[in-house]
Amino acid sequence: MKVESIVLISIGYFDADLLEKVVQEVEQEFMVPVKIREGHLDLSEFYNPARNQYDANKLLKVIDAEFALDNTKTLGIFNVDLFIPILTYIFGQAFLNGRSGIASLYRLRNERYGLKSDEKLFIDRLRKEIIHELGHSFGLIHCTNPTCVMRSSTYVEDIDQKSHQFCSKCSAELMKDETVGK
Repeated sequence: MKVESIVLISIGYFDADLLEKVVQEVEQEFMVPVKIREGHLDLSEFYNPARNQYDANKLLKVIDAEFALDNTKTLGIFNVDLFIPILTYIFGQAFLNGRSGIASLYRLRNERYGLKSDEKLFIDRLRKEIIHELGHSFGLIHCTNPTCVMRSSTYVEDIDQKSHQFCSKCSAELMKDETVGK
């Protein structure tokens, strides 16, 4: 089934034009039009007070059930600290070969780590995380190439070390898939 578009849904409070800053590169990587939408969820039901974080598994399921459409890849963008039970935190996650994923801005800003604000670096991290999670939704798994956007990122420094593009191997995998525009 051919993917007609990618939809980035902002959920929560952050700069309205933030996602506009990454649309072009996302379109270039997948060769699919990208649309931006606003979504609304009561995040209190996803909050885990024992961890002071939000349950990414539950959020992902709701994005898939309430926002995702057939022939579309949908990524919910949040500004809350995400976790899954086996990890302290995550930057995002997606259903492998699925139609949806999530990503969070929460741990992408330098200020979170006591460092000077760097808007360009923040946008670069966001771009990489969005492309990475969408890559999973298109069927790509983690890559061992240190500069590939599909390389796993445990720490924000891992995100900084990779490119926002797919390596030749992952790009070839993506092009084999008839769902993308490449």
